[in-house]
Amino acid sequence: MTALFEARGVTKRFGGLTAVNRVDFALESGIASIIGPNGAGKTTLFNVFTGLYPPDEGSVTFQGGSLVGLRPDQITALGVCRTFQNIRLFANMTAAENVLVGMHARIQLGLWDVLSHGPRFAQVERRVWTHAVELLDRVGLRQSANEIARNLPYGDQRRLEIARALASEPTLLLLDEPTAGMTQGEAGGLMALLRRLVGDLGLAILLIEHNMRVVMEVSDRVTVLDHGEKIAEGRPQEVQANPRVIEAYLGRGQWDRTRRARAAD
Repeated sequence: MTALFEARGVTKRFGGLTAVNRVDFALESGIASIIGPNGAGKTTLFNVFTGLYPPDEGSVTFQGGSLVGLRPDQITALGVCRTFQNIRLFANMTAAENVLVGMHARIQLGLWDVLSHGPRFAQVERRVWTHAVELLDRVGLRQSANEIARNLPYGDQRRLEIARALASEPTLLLLDEPTAGMTQGEAGGLMALLRRLVGDLGLAILLIEHNMRVVMEVSDRVTVLDHGEKIAEGRPQEVQANPRVIEAYLGRGQWDRTRRARAAD
């Protein structure tokens, strides 16, 4: 069976630095997370997956078709959408207007429709505004539809980014540190939202995430990178107990001291 999304032997170099080295990854359904220390190559891998960087080696496929060489907007149109580590909303537009921007790949209007403001334009305009409010409702922001994006609380801005991504009608949603800067309560609410999106919409979701509580509670599968290489993969509990993962996060010296302490108990 062909995986929904698959990467094989992905390598990305910047001059003499190999940021990602022959990484394999596959996702069929549910929620997967990519974790690793700072500088492990996580965001670089995301950028390769979504067309911002071309791989120097390897393949990336979605629903059996190659994504290599496609522009980010072409990849979005196929059903792969992402958010970024730093919030990238249109700060001076309303929440609803930000969601409308995300629909650009799905709105079928010709130039004459737009210039004439005829019946077809009016029909499509009503439909997309209604859908924008529905998406805001799905992420818990219906009452904020007319709020200027920059005035929203930080956690709500993160949710708005997800609503905008959903507007492109993705099959696969990639989220780069979606809980960064959130309180534990906000992060817990986001985890519940992600589970609902998988259950209600049938989405597959791939996360980069530093909050280990989020990773362990929401992920069906976890992949660990260190210095650009995949060092572990499996269920959250398996990865959490993997010695190579512990060493990557703690450092060899601290890991050796931890092992000696455990052996002495």
